[in-house]
Amino acid sequence: MKIMKFGGTSVGTPDRMKSIIPLITGDEKVVVVLSALSGTTNSLLEISELIYAGKTAEAVDKNEILRSKYKQVVNDLYSTDDSRKEGFDLINSHFDYIGEFISKAFTKLHEKAIVARGELLSTALFHNLLRERGIRSALLPALNFMRIDKDGEPDAFYIAENFKRELALYPDEKIIVTQGFICRNAFGETDNLKRGGSDFTASLVGAAINASEIQIWTDINGFHNNDPRFVKNTKVLREISFDEAAELAYFGAKILHPSSVNPARQNNIPVRLKNTMNPDDEGTLITANAIWEDYKAVAAKDGISVIRIKSDRMLMAYGFIRKVFEIFEAYKTPVDMVTTSEVSVSITVDNPQYLKQIEADLKELGSVEVENDQSIICVVGDFRTERTGSAPEIFEALDTIHIKMISYGASPHSLSILIDSKDKVQALNLLNKYLFDQ
Repeated sequence: MKIMKFGGTSVGTPDRMKSIIPLITGDEKVVVVLSALSGTTNSLLEISELIYAGKTAEAVDKNEILRSKYKQVVNDLYSTDDSRKEGFDLINSHFDYIGEFISKAFTKLHEKAIVARGELLSTALFHNLLRERGIRSALLPALNFMRIDKDGEPDAFYIAENFKRELALYPDEKIIVTQGFICRNAFGETDNLKRGGSDFTASLVGAAINASEIQIWTDINGFHNNDPRFVKNTKVLREISFDEAAELAYFGAKILHPSSVNPARQNNIPVRLKNTMNPDDEGTLITANAIWEDYKAVAAKDGISVIRIKSDRMLMAYGFIRKVFEIFEAYKTPVDMVTTSEVSVSITVDNPQYLKQIEADLKELGSVEVENDQSIICVVGDFRTERTGSAPEIFEALDTIHIKMISYGASPHSLSILIDSKDKVQALNLLNKYLFDQ
């Protein structure tokens, strides 16, 4: 059995939704994980924000605009009047549900219930399309088996046990359709796996059943050796390791959610990235096999802040770094890069939510400087410490770029550099010229 996840652009129009049917109707049993139609999650978040702000009339208008868009989807998706009627009834039930929140007290939990409509709609519409075509399938509600714990992390044991139980209810169905992204929290309330969570769902479900392969279908042929949005003539990476994929995904390659690598890696399940608009292309295969090359790919992560703490108390003090990281732990703020000297430490974060509070607490330990609008450039390749000459081209390429931090040695697969975000595009193109075009 294999897992096939289709992102929002892959199901973004009726024609695209129809085009994935030949991809899932093979001999092997498949679990089809769907995202919301492209743009839907953003629209639902906008509606939620308007309700929060008490802008009732605007929230109603946005809800009706989105309802109308989905009615057009139903018109174009189905070919029979009965299917269209069923589709309109489905659309109205979901958007009436959203409308009920507009005049009531509103909380974060209500927002998550509204945002969940996107995946619930896409899967129901697709399941009904299969039925109209006479293709047997089963629709498994992700809310019956996907759960996160009190820390917001997936409960892998619960997911595996409950997904296998749900799956056993349909032993003869070759196509199983379910939602990505959405789940329940530790209290049983509707929640989600955050942005990009559909990839995470696919990987968790694949691990639960020890799938033969996890396929992530998007609108690009796979991982590229640089960001094709900013660099011309990039190339597709045909095979990379789990570790390399995790580095690229975490440091900016948008094709794959970074958390989705780990469940597949732990269970040694191959992950294949494919393009719905070009299904004949082989895409990128991610496995445990590492093929060492000097330089394999470059990715960039924006929205970074660097925090520099300087204190004489750090000199020869074995507990100083612990105190620093306890502050980040208290605010549940992950750290990307760390560098230290005798009396100072520099730390980068990509979540600014508690930055002011963190800065205030760190001032109890020494002087603090915060710099925003930074980007991390991650170069993936062969950076094993036992080899020499593994990075000269990188620094030659970036000779005209202001380098703020360097992280090397933590991973044999990557080297990371912090720069000003305004220099990112220039840095990516310079690296492409020096590392790949020679």
